[in-house]
Amino acid sequence: MFKDDSQLKKVRDENQMNESPDELDGAKVIRWAWSGETPFGLINTSSDVIEIYGLAICQYIDLDGVYRFSCDKDWEVQQDGLYQSVDEAIRQLPEQYKLVTAKWRTKE
Repeated sequence: MFKDDSQLKKVRDENQMNESPDELDGAKVIRWAWSGETPFGLINTSSDVIEIYGLAICQYIDLDGVYRFSCDKDWEVQQDGLYQSVDEAIRQLPEQYKLVTAKWRTKE
């Protein structure tokens, strides 16, 4: 199937999961998704294009609702949005983040 070990390593690296931290911006991570080598989508700013690889649904202890954070390859939050529920945050994922299908995982 693979010509040599380097091809097998490349496939493993591409499929490697980069699990979210337990907290982002002081909020507890409830659900998360990682896009792999291809970003979920892009954020265009006036001076840069930011690739989004991580998505996380998070909750602050003292606030109602949940936040969906859009993160770069280092899990640095680049954008957020407030939602009434986890299901709503997942269901209302913008088209700009659908280059890769999000496979949501529950944070243990």
